[in-house]
Amino acid sequence: MSDNEMGLFLRSRREAVTPAAVGLPAGPRRRTPGLRRSELATLAGVSVEYLTRLEQGRDRHPSAEVLSALADALRLTSSERIHLYQMQKAGRGFHCLGGAQPNREVRPAVLAILDRLEPAPAAVLNRLGEVLACTESYRGLMEPSGLLDAGLPANFTRYVFTDPRARTVYLDWAHLADATVATLKAGPFRSDALVASLADELAVTVGPEFTDRVLSIPGFAAANGIHRLAHPEVGELRLAWERLDLSADDDQHILVHLPADDPTAAALDRLMGRRPGGLRALG
Repeated sequence: MSDNEMGLFLRSRREAVTPAAVGLPAGPRRRTPGLRRSELATLAGVSVEYLTRLEQGRDRHPSAEVLSALADALRLTSSERIHLYQMQKAGRGFHCLGGAQPNREVRPAVLAILDRLEPAPAAVLNRLGEVLACTESYRGLMEPSGLLDAGLPANFTRYVFTDPRARTVYLDWAHLADATVATLKAGPFRSDALVASLADELAVTVGPEFTDRVLSIPGFAAANGIHRLAHPEVGELRLAWERLDLSADDDQHILVHLPADDPTAAALDRLMGRRPGGLRALG
């Protein structure tokens, strides 16, 4: 398993920034996606050699000033900046969640919030990817997928990689698998005994499709995106999802799905037996 999370994160963000986004010409014969190391080093005011050591994990203790300069040069979002500083602390042996058990109890207030999110498909998950509670709309959406076959809690992380039905249900399965690994690695990861145990289990049962991602994808939980699902009753669905983090004491988040287009909104209404207009498409 990779122990160079900060290096993976810096490289992935460097490769995601286009030269135009930072005012640089693309130029001919650009073989590197995003920025070259030399370009980022110049923008951040560090040497290419030092940036190389950071990305390769040979130097894991950059100063706060260097991290700030890199974050500015990479145009990191606020959540990405926080994650970068957390990785720096982890590199110095600080793991605030390393000994805490994942919370499987959902507070009554959170259940009340979940109830008020109906008719949107929504669920509460913890850092292991366990679905702890959900709306009836989420249950109606996901029951044919096999995720909820054994009831709750249901482990979404394990489902993505070990249930063949996941590859049929999620039309962009490879992208989902990437995001699932990134989310699993977003916390203490190897210093979290239960997360490490789940990762070790998947390394054995799944093999390279899981371990290659662990080695190459930096840990970072995305806040939103689009899922394309193939539902046996209503066909293809495009669902915009949002991750709503609860308090640190809860160590949980709510995942809310909304129709990304009018055909999906109509399909969800049919699926749930609602009159048209129960859920409106975004935009």
